[in-house]
Amino acid sequence: MSAPTPAGPEPEGPGLQPPAFGRPSPALIARADRGYARFLAAQAPDADTGDHDQDDDTAGAR
Repeated sequence: MSAPTPAGPEPEGPGLQPPAFGRPSPALIARADRGYARFLAAQAPDADTGDHDQDDDTAGAR
């Protein structure tokens, strides 16, 4: 047995998904923004290798 189908349009009300489904919340955007700023501010490690002469082209000529 099946339920009767309503003749009118769907009633307004809460459905399975909230109205803003798929849109990020302002808190999530702020958190992502802080993470991206932290990523951009990270400094690359120094190219200086110290006393190991690894990047020195004259190291092999000694």
